[in-house]
Amino acid sequence: MQAEEATKMDDTGPGDAADVRRRTKGAIVEAALTHAAFDGWTDDTVLYAAAECEVDSRTARRLFPRGGKDLLAAVDDWLDRRMLRTFDPEALEAMPVRKRIAALVRARFEPLDGHEEAMRRAALAHAMPWAAGSSARRVWRTADRIWEAAGFPDTSADGFSRYSRRGLLVGILASTYLYWLDDRSPNHADSWAFLDRRIDDALKFGRTTAGLTRWLPRLPRGRSGAGASQGRP
Repeated sequence: MQAEEATKMDDTGPGDAADVRRRTKGAIVEAALTHAAFDGWTDDTVLYAAAECEVDSRTARRLFPRGGKDLLAAVDDWLDRRMLRTFDPEALEAMPVRKRIAALVRARFEPLDGHEEAMRRAALAHAMPWAAGSSARRVWRTADRIWEAAGFPDTSADGFSRYSRRGLLVGILASTYLYWLDDRSPNHADSWAFLDRRIDDALKFGRTTAGLTRWLPRLPRGRSGAGASQGRP
């Protein structure tokens, strides 16, 4: 990333400027992964990473007005966008559902290979009171994006609603993240095996829920009232 690209934000139309802004932020986020391992997700890390990308400090402060807090928030969007660019929709459609989800989740983690310490610091920062709410919203957004990329509608007859789908995937993302942070296996092979197990568990839960949804309406209805529920005449 050259410095002159960042200055184009002042010289282009709204659409072009937004694209330049996004690419400049992405370059700074990627550079910050190395610095954050040592300095944390701080204002200084923003400036170090920006300098590495030949972006001046004034532009860096415009892109990240809250400094390290905005840098930390930008990581999730950068990872999501990289993940979505990895796959062609038709290629995903040809995969079984569990492979679609696994492939997308893996694609989101793979740019972080070698940056485990930076992400460990990110996990600690996400847990801080000032960050907990926004962190939850971002992982919820990631789950939405993964299901959309996988080609699933908001509702389905398979036992999943939009909210149950997202909730299950949020759990998968969070547990895989924690496992991945401490995984020392070659190429994180143990993490991907863990991910596959969590996805299988979630799909089994969905099938069980679907079965209960079909079965419960067929149960005989008792009389209303507290006495009827206790079996009194």
